[in-house]
Amino acid sequence: MSDKPTEMNELFHQGQEVAQNFAQIADLSMKVWQAALEGQNDAVSPAKALMEINKALWSSPEDLARATQEYWLAQQSLWLKTLVRWNADTPPEPDGKGGKRFSHKGWSENALFDYIKNAYLFTADWLQQQVAEADGLSDAERKKLAFYTRNYVESIHPANFFALNPEVLEATAEQNGENLVRGLQMMLEDVERGHGKLLIRRTDMDAFKVGRDMAVTPGKVIWQNNVLQLIQYAPSTKQVYEKPLLFVPPWINKFYILDLNEKKSLMKYLVGKGYTVFIISWVNPDEKQRDESWDSYSQAVLDTVDVVLKETGQKSLNIGGYCVGGTLLGPLMAYLGKTKDKRVSSATMFTTQLEFSDAGELQIFADEESLEALQEQMPDGYLPAQTMASSFNMLRASDLIWSYVVNNYLLGKEPFPFDLLYWNADSTGMPGKLHLYYLRRFYMENAFATGEFELLGEQVGPKDVTAPLYHVATKEDHIAPAASVFRGAKKMNPANTRFILAGSGHIAGVVNPPDSGKYQYWTGDLEGKAALPDWLETAVETPGSWWGDWHKWLAKRSGKKVTARIPGNISGVLEEAPGSFVRDRFDLR
Repeated sequence: MSDKPTEMNELFHQGQEVAQNFAQIADLSMKVWQAALEGQNDAVSPAKALMEINKALWSSPEDLARATQEYWLAQQSLWLKTLVRWNADTPPEPDGKGGKRFSHKGWSENALFDYIKNAYLFTADWLQQQVAEADGLSDAERKKLAFYTRNYVESIHPANFFALNPEVLEATAEQNGENLVRGLQMMLEDVERGHGKLLIRRTDMDAFKVGRDMAVTPGKVIWQNNVLQLIQYAPSTKQVYEKPLLFVPPWINKFYILDLNEKKSLMKYLVGKGYTVFIISWVNPDEKQRDESWDSYSQAVLDTVDVVLKETGQKSLNIGGYCVGGTLLGPLMAYLGKTKDKRVSSATMFTTQLEFSDAGELQIFADEESLEALQEQMPDGYLPAQTMASSFNMLRASDLIWSYVVNNYLLGKEPFPFDLLYWNADSTGMPGKLHLYYLRRFYMENAFATGEFELLGEQVGPKDVTAPLYHVATKEDHIAPAASVFRGAKKMNPANTRFILAGSGHIAGVVNPPDSGKYQYWTGDLEGKAALPDWLETAVETPGSWWGDWHKWLAKRSGKKVTARIPGNISGVLEEAPGSFVRDRFDLR
């Protein structure tokens, strides 16, 4: 016989545990809500997105009425099929539709959740199709609306909601709601860490430390001004090429993506190949940098060039730029060419856009309305780090926002340690004047590509660039699309430009050491090729990393070998690499 009193006692205690957990959930929810309300001013809010979508849908009322009738008939048919399956007690077969967010067995094995999944997928496709076919939109408006629609569709994904997600319901039943307690506690911590905005953790933020686990290539900070520190890496070979290499990373992120760890470090690779390597570490700005401009950042790079040349005793150097660091170099190389300044003898551009006629999804943040909204977010003259980080995350919202909302806050799971995601979370702010100028003159006006860009008192364009160039695009880049990078490279002197296309995306395609054995790259002649597809038809594919190809190109332009140099031998040493500028985290201020 079963022991009824014991069973009742166990059920009673289990009920108490569930009640206590849900009491904590209610308490934590209120705290999260109060904290999250402070300072919210998102560039793309759900309310704004829905308003824009509705506006487009009603551009043709007759077409909308017809499409809506077809939509409800299709939904009715889907529901009837579900009822037939339910009454027959035959669960649907797994169909693999909807990607990894629908991978849990409950989405297929349970008829109700299978209906929810398919109803959502049909609705998402229907809505995006109606928006794509809306009347009276310019290309720019259509792209912006498509972005709004995709983000709205991803925000209403049923997996994002407790009551509609079978995996979350299963975990909640098994854990008596403890998963929700852990999740809300994490959410509260993330809101507090973001100073009132939800700063989603995507990795274990305690698993890494700059200078201990990443940015560990030995070197010294040998010079600094109000916007940058200059790092000189220690040699690892007895002899080095006489001509030094200076690297200009983007100021939108921290430089150590190029020195992520010993196995993934481009800086370590270059030092090991015998280059004297310097890299800029940009300041994480505050109100002290409110007056910094494109000219002042360009002049800071030129000042750094002088320091490097003095430190190495050379008359010229090679230079490289990544992402917007390369965009800074484009006009600067044109300025040097136009003024016949020989201090820089070659330039390498990694995922660098210089022609912005069709510059990818980030272009939707570059119109008068968006610039006015950004201006309002910069009362102290600088853009808070989280604002730009949120924009990048929205480009891949399903992977970088909603999957973590479910994993962290609904399932109550701590994310895994991942060095790349730690770097991605280590965001930087931007001087307001500089950032608005960048969006206007490049994304909105395409001024450099048209030869109408003013830099340090000179009007410059691509044809003013005289030094040899090495251009790297990545095939799956969602930030600097390969076709856009190609058009920028074509604007230069094709006979003096080596263009390669690397496999993968904006980060993995660049940070791809030879030992990884990953991906591939394509090489080919730029001359006579109007667009990227034309170039690819005759390009040669090579498996593995492009780093070796670049090394061969760079070595030919780096002179003879000389005795290895001690960092700071002339300029002195301010501190050990990676320096204090890179350690300045906005979420710790």
